[in-house]
Amino acid sequence: MRVPPSTRLYAGLALLTVCAGAVGSYAGLVLGGWWGPGAGGVAGVGAVLLCARITISLCRLQTEAHLKRIVVGDGKAEATADAVLRAVTLYEAAVFPLTPGGASIKERQTRRSIAYQLAAYDDLPLSVRVTAAEALEAIDQGRDTKRTQAAVRALAQTVRECRAGHVSIRDEQTS
Repeated sequence: MRVPPSTRLYAGLALLTVCAGAVGSYAGLVLGGWWGPGAGGVAGVGAVLLCARITISLCRLQTEAHLKRIVVGDGKAEATADAVLRAVTLYEAAVFPLTPGGASIKERQTRRSIAYQLAAYDDLPLSVRVTAAEALEAIDQGRDTKRTQAAVRALAQTVRECRAGHVSIRDEQTS
C-alpha cells in the first residue's frame, strides 16, 4: 500500500507535536530549576520550526497537485511552437518589408537563421515542424507573396491546433 506524501506529512506533524511536548515535559522534570523552562522553550521552538517546515511542504505538495489537475498538455511544446511561428513571421517581414529597404541583408540573414534553428528544435511537434519547413521554403523562394502568406497562415493554424485547449467545431470554425 502506497501512502500519499501529504498523509505522511500530516502524521509526521502530529507525531512531532506530541514528541516535542513530551521532550519539554521530560526536560522540565529532569533538569528542574532554571534549566527546565529553558529546555522546554528550546524544544517548543524547535517543534514550531519543524511544524512550519512541514506545513510549507504540505502547501507545496497541494499546489503541485492542483496544478497537475489544471494544466493540460505540454506547455513546453506549445511555447516552442509559438516561438517558431513568431520567428517565421519575423523572417517573412524581413523578406517582404512594407517599405523598400526596410530590412538589411544582415537582419534578414539573422532572422532566417533564428527561424531555421527554432524550426529544427527536437521537442517541436512534427506537424508544426513540417508546416514550418513549408513556410520557410516559401519565404526563401521570395517570389510569390500569396503563396508565402498561405504557408504562414497554415503554420499559424497548425500551431493553434497543437494547443491543449483547442477544440475544432467544424472544418471552417475553430475555437
